[in-house]
Amino acid sequence: MKVLILQGSPRANGNTAWMAEEYRKAAEAAGHEVTLVNVAKKKIAGCLACEYCHTKGNGQCIQKDDMQELYPLLAQAEVLVLASPIYYFTLSAQIQAPIQRFYSLMKPANVKKTALLLSSHSPGVYDAAIAEYKLIAGFCGYEDIGVVTAKLDEQKTDETKQKVIELVNKL
Repeated sequence: MKVLILQGSPRANGNTAWMAEEYRKAAEAAGHEVTLVNVAKKKIAGCLACEYCHTKGNGQCIQKDDMQELYPLLAQAEVLVLASPIYYFTLSAQIQAPIQRFYSLMKPANVKKTALLLSSHSPGVYDAAIAEYKLIAGFCGYEDIGVVTAKLDEQKTDETKQKVIELVNKL
């Protein structure tokens, strides 16, 4: 399967990046074609709600930023993995911008399955991010293969790595 991982942490060697990389390695080892994009390092603006995409643009966003690199990847992806730190009770702003820009597509068409990787220093802060993820997956008709969370004492551990590998096994 073609897997696209959108990693939304600006910390290149942080806990979220580690989880995304572990997912990538496990998925490739299982024979899947994987693309991992650190969207936090991209210049992607939020949706303007201008409706160009649904009126004159035929599904094309009027904004010409780094999101243009993601649209072809989204068009090919069969699995979409979102990886985000929790800084203030929900998905990071860095991953929110590309998610909001899915609006021009309404939904990435070939995606069938999706997963969520979350890290935070605190336990009990995942509810809003998980609820948003489940709403997106439900709206798009994607099969939710699972969520892995890692609070401070669970980050970069063998137990968390095993949970990530178990998500890959659901592909």
